[in-house]
Amino acid sequence: MGIDWRRRALPAAALALALAAATGCDGGTTDATPRPTAAPSAPSAPSKDVARVCAAPAAGPSKAPAGAVTVDPAVPGDLAAKTESSPPHTTFWLRPGRHTLMSDRYDQVTPKEGDVYVGAPGAVLDGRRSNHYAFGGAARDVTIRYLTVRNFVAPRDEGVVNHDSADGWVIEHATIRDNSGAGLMAGARQQVRASCLRDNGQYGMNAYKAGGPLDGLVLEGNEIAGNNTDDWERRRPDCGCSGGVKFWAVDGADVRGNWVHDNRGAGLWADTNNNDFLIEGNLIEDNDGAALIYEISYNAVVRKNTIRRNNWVEGRAQAAAGDSFPFATVYLSESGGEPRIRARTDKIDVYGNVLEDNWSGITLWENADRFCNSPANTSSGDCTLLVKDTGRCVQPAIARAPLESDCRWKTQRVDIHDNRFVLDKSVVHCTVKCDRMGVLSNYGTYPDWSPYQGERVAEAITGEQHNRWHDNAYVGPWTFVVHDASRTIGFKQWQAAPYRQDKGSTFRAQDGG
Repeated sequence: MGIDWRRRALPAAALALALAAATGCDGGTTDATPRPTAAPSAPSAPSKDVARVCAAPAAGPSKAPAGAVTVDPAVPGDLAAKTESSPPHTTFWLRPGRHTLMSDRYDQVTPKEGDVYVGAPGAVLDGRRSNHYAFGGAARDVTIRYLTVRNFVAPRDEGVVNHDSADGWVIEHATIRDNSGAGLMAGARQQVRASCLRDNGQYGMNAYKAGGPLDGLVLEGNEIAGNNTDDWERRRPDCGCSGGVKFWAVDGADVRGNWVHDNRGAGLWADTNNNDFLIEGNLIEDNDGAALIYEISYNAVVRKNTIRRNNWVEGRAQAAAGDSFPFATVYLSESGGEPRIRARTDKIDVYGNVLEDNWSGITLWENADRFCNSPANTSSGDCTLLVKDTGRCVQPAIARAPLESDCRWKTQRVDIHDNRFVLDKSVVHCTVKCDRMGVLSNYGTYPDWSPYQGERVAEAITGEQHNRWHDNAYVGPWTFVVHDASRTIGFKQWQAAPYRQDKGSTFRAQDGG
């Protein structure tokens, strides 16, 4: 697991200097705004149908459901004790008030199969910045509703709720906030609906299950805001371990109707052998980094999302540092469609989205030096879903079919169409490098036994792997980075040979109203 080398965070000192700089990348001046206009404490107004969960959480039942075990907040550890003494499939009703566990850091609630936890209005499970985990264990089909979980201190890469990634959990109308680590882990068939995942130290949710499988994930109607308060990319450069939600090796996920905003880092990040994602109808805005990263993964539909004012912090910092790479708001890194892997689509289909006033647009990237067994593969030890035995991807076999193709993750079969891209540089406060689309690779050099050296991958991603833009609408001064980071062209060149992109698209340098 890891981050593509092009996504490396700047060292803390360099990032601070870049953000403080008042000098534009072309020698002019810019307003080096450190964050988007909307801060977590004062979010911008979303559309009326978006999930405004955190400001007005739904209230649970004021009386205990029939047959429920009542939990008393005045008794420390009452929830864990009554869970332990009750049979599976018990419903627990937490009375109004602040519930706590016992004082050992590893004290937690360990549900049994089918247990249900329901919070009364004002019911809070508080870790007191002492307990690591709230709910753990391997029990399946646990439900948590109408409960606030706060102030737990899970370590990095671990989570507070469903700590052990058990399967079939349902989290509804919950508030999981102000915890260290991830507010929530995920198991197979997990459903997270109408919940507030806010201001957690690392992630709102870390969808990772050791040994897998992790399939059938639903994330719908949630507000995911202000996460990564511990700023992990500065504390551990190159960790690739921050943002609103991180997905690892998830096979089948529906991410619908969420409001993902003001996270420090990326909003949504799918990293390492994810497949079959539907990302639909979300409002993704004001995140410091990309709205969406889909990295060394497969087969996805990204449609009808509103994506605005993202990547102002990370994009500006990289530009101020002189980096020529098109750091994008939607970043598809070594990811593409693969018909041999079962999914609801055999491509990455990006359509019907509105991208407005982000730092750059969509970048398709494929690192020529990143493949199975390469030291440049930051997801160390992982191989593609087409090769089960990583040890096969070595010379001389890797230089011949089928391994020559199957040992690398490919940015291929990406279809970008019927989207609207709007950019007003005066809103973004930039002069250059915030106006780019990209389809590119680097010159392959490493390791010395690589069969992908030279311009081979750059030629493939640009002209041979069925990556297409068409029937889009552009408003603003858009440019296009092609083949490698040194080539930037205008719209007419983009449409002409040899690229022949954006057939049927329209381009207007300024919105006439």
